[in-house]
Amino acid sequence: MKKLYLIFIISFVFSINNSKAQIYGCTDQLATNYDFSATDNDGSCIYNSASISPVSSFNLDSNIIETSGLVKWNNQIWTHNDNSDINIYSLDTSNGNIIQSYALSGVVNRDWEDISQDNDYIYIGDFGNNSSGNRTDLKILRIDKNSLILNSPIIDTINFLYSDQIDFSAAEANNTDFDCEAFIVSADSIFLFSKQWVSNKTSVYSLPKVPGSYIAKLKHSYNVNGLITGAVYLEPKKLVALCGYSSLLQPFVYLLYDFKGNDYFSGNKRKISISLPFHQVEGIATTDGLKFYISNEYFTKSFLINIPQKLHILDLSTLLGDYLNNILSVSEFTKSNYVLIFPNPANNIVTIKTNNVIFPSNYFFENQAGQIVLKGKLTKNNQNINISDLSSGAYILKIGEENKASFKVIKR
Repeated sequence: MKKLYLIFIISFVFSINNSKAQIYGCTDQLATNYDFSATDNDGSCIYNSASISPVSSFNLDSNIIETSGLVKWNNQIWTHNDNSDINIYSLDTSNGNIIQSYALSGVVNRDWEDISQDNDYIYIGDFGNNSSGNRTDLKILRIDKNSLILNSPIIDTINFLYSDQIDFSAAEANNTDFDCEAFIVSADSIFLFSKQWVSNKTSVYSLPKVPGSYIAKLKHSYNVNGLITGAVYLEPKKLVALCGYSSLLQPFVYLLYDFKGNDYFSGNKRKISISLPFHQVEGIATTDGLKFYISNEYFTKSFLINIPQKLHILDLSTLLGDYLNNILSVSEFTKSNYVLIFPNPANNIVTIKTNNVIFPSNYFFENQAGQIVLKGKLTKNNQNINISDLSSGAYILKIGEENKASFKVIKR
């Protein structure tokens, strides 16, 4: 019985320390309302308007004038057209030239709008629904990667309807909130991002990623003030990038990062304008979260506007570099090392609880100016750090070789 009481007391103390350590606020240094003392991102970050220009752009072949989705796989960019054509095309990343086309025999392209992938499959969304908003044959094709490379694609189908669509009366063209041109594939599910012509929002729906017929469940909606046309997901880095354009054909990238679970709009949300007016951006791809590829389809308007289909390269390292470096450093460090810092906030002593893998390790405390104000060494016999001489405020505690792990510590 005494052991049970002891376990209860220890659990209670740890829960109190953990609750005290949580300070909610904006944790992104690029935001105008960045809160250095915040330990948990509450999704409140606000950003100044920003615009980027492509590093380079390439005209695409006339066979893909309606390029409508992008994915990077096997050191190539893969794309498809959004109507009739049943081929998918691999492109040279350095110039956009077609390397090879692969016919998906036995299927129909009614309105292919986006392409995604996981380790084993390519997925193509045949879910364009802008003409009348009442399709009942929405589907995602799943293609085995190995069979595709062998030019003998094995294809199966994921069928779905939206959980909140009950009226299937025909609407006027481009006048529905049940269109979709973007989706991502996670470890166990597919998530759709709708293209809402009426509200200019996007809604996220989830469904299984195995063949079958499903009701896509509405998760949440967000006002993006635009039309979402493509998506890419780096799951380990908690990063989703959406592309789209405004009603005036001003393209943008919408960055979602540092979110919780699959609530993609719970973290940082930053809309970046792309300096390509009247470019109907349709696809987006990346493998590292820094170098992005986007494509636009051919667009013409009378004799005033004539935009050829193109592939563009964007460098987003200034927007995402710090975030991704921090994610990588912490995840690599903690992959095999359990780390608990308590109490946090603290008055005089902070204790580092971990396995013995990292000991001995040097530690450094940095202030808001990046200056080292305290340093020492953690050992198996000494895991306490005296911070009584530090002024009240927030500090960054760095632990390990080359300071691979960073933690925020609050001194009361």
